[in-house]
Amino acid sequence: MIKLLIKLFIKDYDKVYDKEVREAYGVLSGILGIVCNLLLFILKLSIGIIINSIAIISDAVNNLSDLGSSVVAIFGAKLSNRPPDDEHPHGHGRYEYIASLVVSFLIFGAGMETFKVSIKKIVNPEEIKFNFIIMGILFLTVLIKLWMFSYNRYIGKKISSSINKANAQDSLNDVIATTAIILGIVLSKYTTLPIDGILGLIISIVIIYSGFSIAKTSVSLLLGKAANPELVRRIKELILENEHIKGVHDLIIHDYGPNKIMASVHAEVSKDADIVHIHDEIDRIERKIERELDIYIVIHMDPIEEK
Repeated sequence: MIKLLIKLFIKDYDKVYDKEVREAYGVLSGILGIVCNLLLFILKLSIGIIINSIAIISDAVNNLSDLGSSVVAIFGAKLSNRPPDDEHPHGHGRYEYIASLVVSFLIFGAGMETFKVSIKKIVNPEEIKFNFIIMGILFLTVLIKLWMFSYNRYIGKKISSSINKANAQDSLNDVIATTAIILGIVLSKYTTLPIDGILGLIISIVIIYSGFSIAKTSVSLLLGKAANPELVRRIKELILENEHIKGVHDLIIHDYGPNKIMASVHAEVSKDADIVHIHDEIDRIERKIERELDIYIVIHMDPIEEK
């Protein structure tokens, strides 16, 4: 279904390296997230109040934070697509990483609130009202979240978006949480243990951990994490496959946001080689790397004496 929506609403959807197309993907996923999470929040909050379940109400609050995450995703897509300016000559791509960090804070906050309320429910448990129709509606919400996990993961891979990958993981956490709630409500009919409060506590811990993990990844990207070893290997491979390049060193890769990567490297060439010919060869290598890897690279020639 997500592929159909992409074809309907995103022009030139296959050109994922185009900044306008990337923005369109981000906006589409954000709008879908707002619609789905608003529906889930209303359904779960209503059910939680009807059957007096803190676990379900907590799950509803988590969906409300997910709605906020979707709004942030739209703003992140718009802001990261702003063109370079005097103060930011390499563009604003890292806004997407900042948006992911904001999402993690929202998730973490929802988890802490759920944790506090769940503790109260364990200390002062209340009876849960069982209803098969309501259980069916809860199962429907699981299917909706599974679809959200699927489309966020697809878009995250398609456009290499950290915020979509974060939302995909959060959606999967919601699937696990709601499934556990359904099982817990069924079990509560056969035990006097405060199952509802215990489940709410477990869900809150999962939510808090998810928020922490997303924040850790986002901060790592903002600080400038080490380049993917496979990417480093491929860059060197493309340079060394040329007959006049004897070696490479001092490869530096800068990540300014998704599909906004710059690099520099020193290429060793014979001091006796024709400098004009080598310069032309270096230009061809740079263009090839940009074409195949979508990386703007500057290659510096280092003359060496061959043995």
